[in-house]
Amino acid sequence: MVAQQIPARIRWAVDFMDPQPADHVLEIGCGAGAAAELICSRLETGKLFAIDRSESGVDRTKRRNADAIKAGRLTVRQIDLATLRVPVKRLTKVFAFNVNLFWVRECADEVALLHERVVPGGAVHLFFETKIPEDVPKIVKGASAALSQGGFRVSVVDNKQPPVVGIIGRR
Repeated sequence: MVAQQIPARIRWAVDFMDPQPADHVLEIGCGAGAAAELICSRLETGKLFAIDRSESGVDRTKRRNADAIKAGRLTVRQIDLATLRVPVKRLTKVFAFNVNLFWVRECADEVALLHERVVPGGAVHLFFETKIPEDVPKIVKGASAALSQGGFRVSVVDNKQPPVVGIIGRR
């Protein structure tokens, strides 16, 4: 099997999030499974629970990360965040890349669910690729407001290369 490329933007975001060996991580919108691959490579006793609304995204993540699933480090489910019941009682980190839920529409219920599950000192990491610079203020404002209204302390990181903006909500 040919090794699949991991985009620089995903590498940068996962490096920034800095998953630790014992972390319990939720990935929202796992897509092709590249971030899951990087996160699982850093886990020892920790686990990643990856979700996506798309059946094809779930299938791709499962295929790409079959070894991590067999090892018990990864669980993948086709589900929407709004209806999620996280099997891990306490999460240390939440990761999402290009998930527009947090700045496009009302998401108070989803953020409340995250606030309930993220441990004190844990964080929600929302990353967005910024191909259209004019969108950055709208993304930052919307995602920051959603997290802060949900009880998270928000900080923003703006990386130029690769062009990624991160909105980090700490509990």
